[in-house]
Amino acid sequence: MPLYRDFSDDNATILVWKYDESEDLDINELLEPENAEKVKDYHPKKLLEVLMVRKLLKGLKPHSKILYNEREPFLSPKDAEISITHSFPFAAIAISKNKIGIDVEKFNPKILRVIDKFTYENERGFIPEDKSDTFYTIIWSVKESMYKIHHSKYWSLKKNYEVKPFELKHLHKISCRVYDEEFSDEFKARVEFFDDYCFTIVEA
Repeated sequence: MPLYRDFSDDNATILVWKYDESEDLDINELLEPENAEKVKDYHPKKLLEVLMVRKLLKGLKPHSKILYNEREPFLSPKDAEISITHSFPFAAIAISKNKIGIDVEKFNPKILRVIDKFTYENERGFIPEDKSDTFYTIIWSVKESMYKIHHSKYWSLKKNYEVKPFELKHLHKISCRVYDEEFSDEFKARVEFFDDYCFTIVEA
């Protein structure tokens, strides 16, 4: 299998795969029967992403399944934590002894149209105008990774997730947090670039 990047560390195995048309992705071999109904109307590219993640899992934990608690994936048997992400042609998986969130996003200037949905105006003062799409893509991706650790459909990426000011030359320890009126959970995000994509890792 054509592994594209390995971002593993002491706590987690974190692998990224870039789709290769020569690779055989047999849905009957890779997809868990429990997920057949979930994917039946998926676009062909999205289905490929799902199968790519399963292929990665087979290489790491051949006897495990990815199942879902609503939209949140978990491993069965639950002997480790998992996070998955995909944006064609890339798919990635993280398996860790601790809670972990990963996210992959393509850099796209269109993100500037939706910054009000995930940031407040007073969060934006450190962002240089000529690199704004890069910074906002990173912020979005870091918040998505945190969301996968603190998974709740009721929480807002704007109201409950914060990314502290950072510089592009220091992307391996970005301070960030999940919070509400009663608690604040602090993290350090790690950001990697490849091709025209941003890949973020947040470990608990």
